[in-house]
Amino acid sequence: MIGQLAGGEFDIPHVIQLAVAPVFLLSGVGVTLGVLVNRLARIIDRARTLEASLPVTTGTTHEVAATELHTLSRRAALVNRAITLCTACALLICLLIAGLFIGAILGLELTVLLAGLFILAMVALIGGYLSFLREVFLATASLRFGARHH
Repeated sequence: MIGQLAGGEFDIPHVIQLAVAPVFLLSGVGVTLGVLVNRLARIIDRARTLEASLPVTTGTTHEVAATELHTLSRRAALVNRAITLCTACALLICLLIAGLFIGAILGLELTVLLAGLFILAMVALIGGYLSFLREVFLATASLRFGARHH
């Protein structure tokens, strides 16, 4: 049994060793969440600036601003999805770590549950990174450096 010695005693140092990898993963997800939150803040700031300028723009300038606002809306939705999925991943990792200790202390065999939590965490993380990647592609596709040549 995970974290239990042959005599029925709990091997908490062993459980801590098992929890180290998920803790490092949790740290990486936290860094990713920081990046995502900063991107969302920049998107929101840019959208507010554009929204404030819309009433005073006309013609092509107004159309360009409206198009950019639409793109920013799509980007914000993708970043929001990535934040949601990465947060779900972090929560699943926390449950996994708690499950390691609960299983050891109560002498429960939680291997299947813990494996399931890890798999779900990875699926959520993959989904979060895919949403992030889509947002980056959308952001770079809408860049304009100087005049466009077709």
